[in-house]
Amino acid sequence: MATSSDFIEYVCEQISGAGAIRYKKMFGEYMVYVEEKPVLLVCDNTVYVKILDCIRDKMKEAQKGFPYDGAKEHYILDIDNRKFSKEIVSLLLPFIPVPRPRKKKPKGN
Repeated sequence: MATSSDFIEYVCEQISGAGAIRYKKMFGEYMVYVEEKPVLLVCDNTVYVKILDCIRDKMKEAQKGFPYDGAKEHYILDIDNRKFSKEIVSLLLPFIPVPRPRKKKPKGN
């Protein structure tokens, strides 16, 4: 079951105010960017956060899961708790780099 467009809009509403937010559809699922940093992975209407030391204490009670086959284990964020979700995003931002732009491959002849 892929993430619904209503759910991804809800996720973005819940963290509004945490910075400039956008999302990108990837393979039927979504990556949510805050300040151009990939912060939340949304798969099957579930919000996943990388397991990082900067949020370990806050997320110690959180469930964990795998967003897709072959993925590393992630925390599952309680996106219904708006204040907590925004706090987690704020804690993550200093530790997640802005992805480097990919070099375009030259067209083959």
